[in-house]
Formats: sequence, C-alpha cells, structure tokens
Amino acid sequence: MKRERKSEIPEVVKELGIKIKDIIEEKKFKRREVAHDAEMDVESLRKYIKGSQEMKVSTLFKIAQALKIHPSELIKDL
Repeated sequence: MKRERKSEIPEVVKELGIKIKDIIEEKKFKRREVAHDAEMDVESLRKYIKGSQEMKVSTLFKIAQALKIHPSELIKDL
C-alpha cells in the first residue's frame, strides 16, 4: 500500500531538483560521488533530484559543497 503525502510538494522543490541534476550533468559528476561528498546515500540524492522529497537547509549546503558551488547558486532564479 502506497503512502499518500499530507501535502503536495511545492513546485520550487521540483525546480531545485532539476537545477541540481543539470549542474551534475554540466560538471560531468557522477551522482554516487556527489552523494558521497554530501554525506548521503544515492537514493536520498535521487529523491531530491526527482523533487519527491524536500530537503533541510543543511542538506542544501552539503549538496552545494559537493557540487563545488556556492549554495546561493542552487536557489538563484527559483
């Protein structure tokens, strides 16, 4: 039985996931390496990229660090 969410995922969460995915592809990083550098498992990173899970601010900073960019680059223009 699939669980239902209490509330819809905000569109901005999905846009953030797309931005993370685009940066990973642009820099030719491997998702597992980004996940490792961000101290998370690949499945969690996949959920963030897919936009199916919201992230804490601390997670956003870890992902930005793993991508070797400033955190503001991830939220700019969202």
